[in-house]
Amino acid sequence: MENFNVIKMDKTMIDKCVDLFIDTFSKEPWYDVYESRNQVVNFFENHFNNNYFLGYVGVLEDRIVSLSIGMKKPWIKGMEYYIDEFCVSFEEQGKGIGSMFLKEIEADITKEGMNSIILNTEKDFPSNDFYKRNGFEEIDGLVVLGK
Repeated sequence: MENFNVIKMDKTMIDKCVDLFIDTFSKEPWYDVYESRNQVVNFFENHFNNNYFLGYVGVLEDRIVSLSIGMKKPWIKGMEYYIDEFCVSFEEQGKGIGSMFLKEIEADITKEGMNSIILNTEKDFPSNDFYKRNGFEEIDGLVVLGK
């Protein structure tokens, strides 16, 4: 897609990324509700304060339309890119931007010496099918637990 660029996220982009994040995840199928905008700003700032932070934005005609926030994660086989949050603006979903965005991220992490991308997603959400269409596979035996 012409006029679509992927760049590394920096702190000057927090406000626009927070707006995209809230707008996207407050709609279907997530319907997330946030205590305040400041809660989401703090979430982004905490990511930026992680010394392994790595984030990307997709820019279409000077608008941030996609984002990926995560971190470089050490593993026995080398460094991985762990995606904590990934989204494409609601208005741009279904147009191939998410797939292009992932492809560019994968090219960049490869240049940086990372060997894989890992993430968690909801089994019954459209995101699961999206990631599978883009080459991701379920890892047998892996269970996500929380306490």
